[in-house]
Amino acid sequence: MIPKLVYDDDCRFCTWSATFAVRRGDVIPVRLSRVERGESRLSDEERERLPEGFEECAQLLTDDAVFSCGAAVERSLVIAGLLPAGVVDVLNRFGAYERLREAVYHLASDQRDRLSNVIGADPPVSQHVPEGSVHPEESSR
Repeated sequence: MIPKLVYDDDCRFCTWSATFAVRRGDVIPVRLSRVERGESRLSDEERERLPEGFEECAQLLTDDAVFSCGAAVERSLVIAGLLPAGVVDVLNRFGAYERLREAVYHLASDQRDRLSNVIGADPPVSQHVPEGSVHPEESSR
């Protein structure tokens, strides 16, 4: 399964972040608004795997896990080759690192309106990445 990144398509900073992940890694963008309407690229099984309150932050679905919030961004950066997986795996053994990662995620998330003025992109991701680069067999949903 190609990892799927659920992002808030009502947020320009979130769209920019998802575009960054799609351009640099093998990730399929999934618009939150479509997940909420039941019209997304997620299968019923994938949708059931989303945690309660999934709308509150980014979600990354892989074959064997669902990463939420800071962990979703972190894993997206690993997939993109921007963070070394081995180092991240070691860091995740420490609760202090996980707390710091999530605090940084929520700090950015809480300021996303301001961040959107500096680094933002109008939704959807497909407006910024050619459809052929976004797994055409799964796009247009």
